[in-house]
Amino acid sequence: MSFVPPNIERQRPPVRGTLLGAAIALGVVGLTVWLWTGMGFLQLIGLFRGGTTVINVNQPTVVRQIQQLQRLETVSYTMDKIISGERNNAYLPKFLAGDRLLLVVHGDVIAGVDLGRVQPAEVSVRGRTISLRIPAAEIFTTRIDNTRTRVYSRDTGLFSAADPNLESEVREEAERQLQQAALQDGVLKTADQNARTTLSRMLTGLGFEQVEFR
Repeated sequence: MSFVPPNIERQRPPVRGTLLGAAIALGVVGLTVWLWTGMGFLQLIGLFRGGTTVINVNQPTVVRQIQQLQRLETVSYTMDKIISGERNNAYLPKFLAGDRLLLVVHGDVIAGVDLGRVQPAEVSVRGRTISLRIPAAEIFTTRIDNTRTRVYSRDTGLFSAADPNLESEVREEAERQLQQAALQDGVLKTADQNARTTLSRMLTGLGFEQVEFR
C-alpha cells in the first residue's frame, strides 16, 4: 500500500493586508504631524516631492552681462542757446573795423555711465543679494545740430571783411556753453540715478531680490 502525499499549494503573500498596513501607517504619521505642526497630509507629501528653488548666478557671469551694456546712455539734454562772437581792431572802432556774429545754437548733451569699466572685484554676490560699484557718470557727447543752428545776424565794419574763422570759433564755444549749462543743471546726477534704476531692473530680472550700490 503506497502513500500519496497531499497536494501542497504555495502560500501567497497577503497583498491586501500589506497595503492596508501601509495606509494605516501613513495615516498615523499624517495625524501625528498634523497634531504637532498643524501641517496637512498633502503638505507633508509636498515636502518629499519638491524642494527649495536655488538661483545660482556666479559673479563672472554677472560682470560680463553688465559690461556688455558698455556705455549706458541714460540722459539726453536738448537745448537752444544764443552765442555771440566778435573781432575788434586795436586801433579802429567797431563800426569801421569790427566783425560781430550772433549764432542761434541747437544742440544735445548725452551723459551716462561706462559700464565696460566695471571690474569683478567691484561686484559681490551673496545669495540673492548683489552689491556693486559703478563708475561715475560722465558726459559722452556734446553735439550741435547744424541743421537747426543758424546765424541770426552778422555785422562787419565799413573797412573790414567777414572773418571766415569767426563762425567756427563761435560754434566751438557754443559746445562748451551747452556742456556747462547741462552740468549746472545736474546732468551727471540724473545720469547716475537713471543708471542705477536701469541696472536694478536688469539684475532683478536675473533673479536677484536686492541690489545694493556702493
